Amino acid sequence: MRDEDVTYVKKSCAYITRNDTELLVFEGPGHAGYQVPKGTVEAGEDPREALFREVIEESGLATFQGVRHLTTDVWRRREARRYVRNFYHVPVHEHRDAWTHTVTGEGAEVGAEFDYRWLDLANADAAAFALDLDDYLHTIPRGRDRPASTAPLAVSD
Repeated sequence: MRDEDVTYVKKSCAYITRNDTELLVFEGPGHAGYQVPKGTVEAGEDPREALFREVIEESGLATFQGVRHLTTDVWRRREARRYVRNFYHVPVHEHRDAWTHTVTGEGAEVGAEFDYRWLDLANADAAAFALDLDDYLHTIPRGRDRPASTAPLAVSD
């Protein structure tokens, strides 16, 4: 296949953690296994802006601690489509252990309900993730590896 026949789609993916020990996940719809908040970078957006928008739309969370870019890759799911995936670490202080969020914004997922829960990072490698979203779990800073904390970043619509 010639490169000019390939479509590249930019994505932002959020590894949202709590207490340096837990990862926020949901299951479905449409894919077997755990997922993390993620979405397409829209025209005129950079991947970091898309990250904030997608996390708010898909989880309802809007206050983050020291967001950090982890890596970018090119992932192939279909023959003529490549996904340029930008992975971010998004620490949060969240008291809820589980919740259901109705997706907001625009697009095919609007109105869908995602049931969130925390997955112990120590067991995450053994868990089944959809869409190879677990590829970079090993890059999440844990404990002493985490950079010095910064003031919370509240994002508003």
